[in-house]
Amino acid sequence: MKASDLAVLRDEPACEHNQQAKSGCARPTPGATAGGCAFDGAQIALLPIADVAHIVHGPIGCAGNSWDTRGARSSGSTIFKRGMTTDLSEQDVIMGRGEKRLFHGIKQAIDSYSPAAVFVYSTCVTALIGDDLEAVCKAAAARWGVPVIPIDSAGFYGSKNLGNRIAGEAMIKYVVGGHEPEPPPVDPARPDLQVHDINLIGEYNIAGELWNTLPLFDELGLRVLCSLSGDARFQEIQTMHRAEVNMVVCSRAMLNVARKLREQFGAPWFEGSFYGASEVSTSLRQFAALLADPALSARTEALIAREEAANTAALAPYRKRLHGKRALLYTGGVKSWSIVSALQELGVTVVATGTKKSTEEDKARIKELMGEEGHLIEDGNPRSLLDLVHRYQADILVAGGRNLYTALKARLPFLDINQEREHGYAGYRGMITLARELTRSLENPIWEAVRGPAPWSSLPAPVGGNSVTEPLNPPFSPGGGSKESETAHG
Repeated sequence: MKASDLAVLRDEPACEHNQQAKSGCARPTPGATAGGCAFDGAQIALLPIADVAHIVHGPIGCAGNSWDTRGARSSGSTIFKRGMTTDLSEQDVIMGRGEKRLFHGIKQAIDSYSPAAVFVYSTCVTALIGDDLEAVCKAAAARWGVPVIPIDSAGFYGSKNLGNRIAGEAMIKYVVGGHEPEPPPVDPARPDLQVHDINLIGEYNIAGELWNTLPLFDELGLRVLCSLSGDARFQEIQTMHRAEVNMVVCSRAMLNVARKLREQFGAPWFEGSFYGASEVSTSLRQFAALLADPALSARTEALIAREEAANTAALAPYRKRLHGKRALLYTGGVKSWSIVSALQELGVTVVATGTKKSTEEDKARIKELMGEEGHLIEDGNPRSLLDLVHRYQADILVAGGRNLYTALKARLPFLDINQEREHGYAGYRGMITLARELTRSLENPIWEAVRGPAPWSSLPAPVGGNSVTEPLNPPFSPGGGSKESETAHG
């Protein structure tokens, strides 16, 4: 990819931070991509497209363990879960066999799985040796009659967010506009219903969260042409240009897709969230407002009134049990503020939240929700997290799976909120799931057991010895503790 193209992606005009600072996103520095490189970001953004074969063009190490690395779910095809790579060796690099291996790899993927399309991701190695990804993909598509899309996403280009934008740029350049959507079906029960077409951008259907919101859209008469990319199909992405409104769902890194759909096809867009009942209602109202359909607005208000009433009743017992609890939230991106909103609705106080992968706009929304005293976490190493737990008397750590053992070693309740999670927390229904899982974790009897004295601490000592009176492990208290206990369990 040309340096000028990368500069355009970094200086995304739709990003408010770039509009104000005029400096664009940070350039890569050595070690800065440890939390995810551009290749990682591009692959994560597109892997949930279910009927596509995803080929990593590079050494086997870049492919890693591809099966279900993200908790995105599919209602049909599972081709996207197959880890495919050209597995370049040192000899392949030295002898210049990269393009030939890729060409045969595309053939093997098509012959074995008959995918709707093939996506090919470049890596640092193949970008450095100069493999012409676009030319190989074009030749393979002409040879076998299957779309083959190059994703020029070498890891050294920059961060994971930049990789998300590279992926979106490839969809706009090579895929969107390639197919026209079918006419909307007529509902016999509502023959006069006017159906509006919409897109959800940056919705990955983690733990099936998309399926919590689709019934709401169906009832309102909003047809989701494409969810980029959760449970998506290649043909659905080709129809995105016909949407009347686009919603960027908790992923500002895909702003370039929304902006270009507006510039090229005139569809307005907005950023929203489906975490928390109030955010869901706000997003639905945004659709109605942008579509300017009075009948849709009336249906929307009726649905919101019904769902919020049912949600309030279902959450009442959980709010009583969660009231006054304190949570330390460590996650990245827009979840750093959208989950804050959801937790606050449940009566949970968020004492601090991570901002490592958050934009300036994300940080501004955090301060708006938590107040100026809200603590923002930049360094999320285990020692720092546990220090914050003690300092702010947190009752639970809400974070990604990599922090699970940090919490367990400290005998602290934990809730997984990142992409590997098993439960969907989006939508009105997801709010109830979030409340239930929080309560389960906080009230699990294991915490009382492991924080108390060990069962053998009061047993008599062997003949000739002293009885054991002190527990081998001093109890841990989320609200504080001695330096000795912090050292032992940090």
